[in-house]
Amino acid sequence: MTLPATPEGVHTHVKEAPPTYSKMMAALIDQVKTKVDEDKPENRFEAYLAEIKVHQAKVEDLQKQLAVELETLEKEESKKITSESIHTGFDSSFVSKADPKPKATEAKKAPAKEKVHAVEVLNPHALANKDGSKPGEQSSGADADVDEDEEEDDEEVEATELGKKFAQIKMGDYRTCLQYISSNPSVLAERETDGLLVMAFNSAIANKDDFARQCVHQALLLQYCRALGKDGVGLFFKRITTKGHQAQKVFFDDVNSTFDRVRTRAREIQKQRAAEDGTEGGGVEQIQLHAVDPGTTINITIPPATSDDPEVIKSRELFNAFPPGLQRALESGSLDEVNKVLGKMSVEQAEEVVGQLSEGGMLQLEEQIIDATTEEGQAALKEFEEEERQRALAENYGDPE
Repeated sequence: MTLPATPEGVHTHVKEAPPTYSKMMAALIDQVKTKVDEDKPENRFEAYLAEIKVHQAKVEDLQKQLAVELETLEKEESKKITSESIHTGFDSSFVSKADPKPKATEAKKAPAKEKVHAVEVLNPHALANKDGSKPGEQSSGADADVDEDEEEDDEEVEATELGKKFAQIKMGDYRTCLQYISSNPSVLAERETDGLLVMAFNSAIANKDDFARQCVHQALLLQYCRALGKDGVGLFFKRITTKGHQAQKVFFDDVNSTFDRVRTRAREIQKQRAAEDGTEGGGVEQIQLHAVDPGTTINITIPPATSDDPEVIKSRELFNAFPPGLQRALESGSLDEVNKVLGKMSVEQAEEVVGQLSEGGMLQLEEQIIDATTEEGQAALKEFEEEERQRALAENYGDPE
């Protein structure tokens, strides 16, 4: 049975279909055979293999180039708004053009360092005009927009009183949300979304995670209503309140992912502040090894490299896993050298190392034996007695300092 010819003028722009896999393999074999026949090697089999490997290398190199090009194209495509980026759960047959009004400016970069970071994290595609996308484009969901005008304003991005009141509405109370938006349509402005996201970030820094999530929810609610166009408000609330509608999963997945990003960045800022406070307060907290009792010393024992004892073998494995600097300090037998190495570590890392030292039996507490028959022993005994007397006074009457 033969198929009818393609009507005139139909698919004239389509070139001939690409060759099948078998045809391509046959063409490759012909090329290899021609090359081998031209070279006339002594060992034709080895020559065949070598030539095939040359073609294989070319194909693999081409695949790598195509993968890089594909990744570049996908990044460029992700910067553009399409019906797919809005998600099928919220598709609208009509999307109105953006109003030609000034957009919210980016938070000024000094001195509020934390807020600048908040904008960078929550809106990675904010400066869309610089990377080639259209000025009127608008991403939806987690990437809420904060665009930058040509002339920067000195005013920081923050929620207005309208936005702050909207943030107080509990998640899931869509009836109240709809009433509030109907009474205050200006709350749909992009600036309110940006301000609510900044509120969420600041709340997360203050460890108010529940309110931070609520701010993210309200910010994205406004973002979705705005992105869906002319009838976006009605469309959003109709589908978000329809039981089992796909829109619910799409929206809440977006809320959760955005909140996770906000909280992660907030924790990073908390750590930075803690480190700065520690430096200003006279140094970072350190873990150091000292004997509590004056008559006790801490001795360092290195497990032997060769032993049949399972416990010793385990201890040696712990020792071998330590950094070289710590190994050298332990081998020196000096507690001061070990403390120097611990002082360069973070508190968490140093605590872990001390736990491993104790687990491996490399730290041993021993009572100090004083020989009072020698001058050195008598001096040590007097020093020990003086320390005991001072400690007793401190316990009974408090530290004189």
